[in-house]
Amino acid sequence: MRWRAAERWLGLLRSLIIYRRPGRQKALVELYRPFVGPGDLVFDVGAHLGDRTVAFATLGARVVALEPQPLVRAWLERWVGGRPEVTVRGEAVGARPGTARLAVSRRTPTVSTLAGDWPGSLAERNPSFRGVRWEESVEVPVTTLDLLVEAHGAPSFIKIDVEGWEAEVLAGLSQPVPALSLEFVTGALEVAVACVERLEALGSYEFNAIPGEERAFVMERWVAAGEMVDWLTRGAGGASSGDVYARLGATEGGGDG
Repeated sequence: MRWRAAERWLGLLRSLIIYRRPGRQKALVELYRPFVGPGDLVFDVGAHLGDRTVAFATLGARVVALEPQPLVRAWLERWVGGRPEVTVRGEAVGARPGTARLAVSRRTPTVSTLAGDWPGSLAERNPSFRGVRWEESVEVPVTTLDLLVEAHGAPSFIKIDVEGWEAEVLAGLSQPVPALSLEFVTGALEVAVACVERLEALGSYEFNAIPGEERAFVMERWVAAGEMVDWLTRGAGGASSGDVYARLGATEGGGDG
């Protein structure tokens, strides 16, 4: 129906306004500069419209950008697909290859999710989601991080922003990578806790976090897994959402910052 198509386009326009606003790219480049350099490989899992894909490419990296939403992926390919250093793939990432149902929010496509509990209950646990509706679903192909490594090589950095599906993404990774980020959301902080515990099993990681769309880490030093889990379980400093960052090379009690 026409009104559904209009909602999809309005949702896409909203994302364009948020993620393509002036000054955002410069800030993203500076954020990722410590993690990404020329010649590196980056996996952008949940690339959406590619604002972070562009930041990685600007830093000289090759980028594999994954976005399973058909309409969003079409615009991602239009914006960044012509860049020789960027490969766009239309898959979700999970614990095993196959297919899965993606719950789609037409008005807010950035929160479309594979996490089955989000449409039914997240709004009760996180007030910022009270206006979100997931009106439809679509079957999407699923790959794994291990298969991406086989196809493209080992990444220097992985960005994971998949709306409550982050632990499933890491379940498909069997080897440590130098650094990565993953989203946390209040009301589903147990997902981020599971991710930290998974990374601790994979390698000697240290952790920090950035709330919301800020650009500064909340902790003065990088910390061990237990301290990050404690911060998350105590409510992530009151942030509605944000990103946990992890890097290899932790020492007992955390790093130097």
